[in-house]
Amino acid sequence: MIRLFNNPEIENIESLLERDAGNNQNVDSIVADILAEVNKNGDAALKKYTKKFDGAELDLLEVTEKEISDAVACLDSDFIDILKEAKENIWTFHEKQKRTGFVMTEKPGVVLGQKITPLDRVGIYVPGGTASYPSTVLMDAIPAKIAGVGEIIMTTPPDKDGSINADILAAAKIAGVDRIFKLGGAQAVAALAYGTQSVPKVDKIVGPGNIFVATAKRMVYGFADIDMIAGPSEILVIADESANPEHVAIDMLSQAEHDKLAAAFLVTTSMQIAEDVKNQLAILCENLPRREIAQAAIQNNSAIIVTDTLENAVNISNIIAPEHLEVCVDEPFALLPIIKHAGSIFLGKYAPEALGDYFAGPNHTLPTSGTARFSSPLSVDDYIKKSSFIYYEKEALGRVYKKIDKFARREGLDAHADSVSIRFK
Repeated sequence: MIRLFNNPEIENIESLLERDAGNNQNVDSIVADILAEVNKNGDAALKKYTKKFDGAELDLLEVTEKEISDAVACLDSDFIDILKEAKENIWTFHEKQKRTGFVMTEKPGVVLGQKITPLDRVGIYVPGGTASYPSTVLMDAIPAKIAGVGEIIMTTPPDKDGSINADILAAAKIAGVDRIFKLGGAQAVAALAYGTQSVPKVDKIVGPGNIFVATAKRMVYGFADIDMIAGPSEILVIADESANPEHVAIDMLSQAEHDKLAAAFLVTTSMQIAEDVKNQLAILCENLPRREIAQAAIQNNSAIIVTDTLENAVNISNIIAPEHLEVCVDEPFALLPIIKHAGSIFLGKYAPEALGDYFAGPNHTLPTSGTARFSSPLSVDDYIKKSSFIYYEKEALGRVYKKIDKFARREGLDAHADSVSIRFK
């Protein structure tokens, strides 16, 4: 049964966020061993771990063009059209994020600026296991294409027969992925970070995964950049007395069904809504194929909070900093200015979280576990780097070199000071 809190003290809200993460004490050592072996033995280690963890014996790690074309051919045309329309929506939104450099020439003899350069090669990790996620392929690959990344490498775990889900392959084709490898888990992250005989080393690794994938990403940072350390899915719904309890409950369950460690929160100004949603959660959960997962998430990691005002509800949400925030109230835009911390914000009663997962356009790779306080959704910015440039003519440097000399000597860096002053001796 979900926990219900009536007007809790703001300072006690953080105690609601504690989750039972299970026994993960051995994860670091397991992942470290996998990374080390892939770094040492390359493809041989990848094939070993693919057989061990996925049950697939592979001769070739890379997906062939025939496998891709066969996958696309076997899918119904309606779903292909949906993928293409989703691509257009995602492309249109993310194209607005594209940056250009700038040049400053206001001071005589001085040129300053910033240069934008796309990354040469990125790796996209797409989870497998209990579900397939073609939406993740679109969300992670399309911003990279817009940024101008030179090559997009994708890894995803195979089935026991060595095949890759057709939906994922079709999405990869539509999104413009260049190469696909049948790899999952920490071994896939290792291959992308270090490179092997078959898998090229990448500059950045993006995409969600289980705790082994997340741990591997953390450990290889420095060999390659990463987007974020993604935790379990989470949603927070702010609702007033006008909200539909059934809609709110199913939206909460839409995240709870992801993972037993997922979290779903309702913050409402109405005790009646709180009670009704609590009842609806029990009713709707019974009909879910992933009922056991959803029930565990609702019971262990979730809560309903009743508070006095919508402003206080937003304050609670800002403390939790949810991955997904739904604002199911009559005037959602009135609350938008005071919402500070959320990965993605869904305004109104007809913008369910699933709209953002698949179709609307904004990215669904979002900060979790409260990291929305300081980080952002995946974007075009994740696939570029910025370099500054400086040009000074002699006369321009002459106007300021004594100031630089004095500044450097205050820091005890005489060679810094001399490197400027020597030009005017």
